[in-house]
Amino acid sequence: MNVELLLQLLASLVCGLVLGTLFFGGLWLTIRNLQKVSHPALLFLASALTRTILTISGFWCIGVWLDESSRWQRLTVCLAGFILARMICTRIIRTDQPTFSGKSA
Repeated sequence: MNVELLLQLLASLVCGLVLGTLFFGGLWLTIRNLQKVSHPALLFLASALTRTILTISGFWCIGVWLDESSRWQRLTVCLAGFILARMICTRIIRTDQPTFSGKSA
């Protein structure tokens, strides 16, 4: 494995982390603000489209970036970064939310 490929894989991991943070952080912000807007369905639709377009565009850029020889490796590492960002965002956001006790009031 050469140094150039390692740098590409590291950049792909960072891009996956950024894409995941934007996607899941944006989802969290959208859900938090749904009750504050007059048209929550429009906010949710706009957010979903924006987050999806950004994520697909990011993965596409990683897939066609530089040479064709290690395309699947870069996409795999980018996906791993995306999933890692999901796990981190979920853990951070979960501590911010109150727990559900299961008891009815």
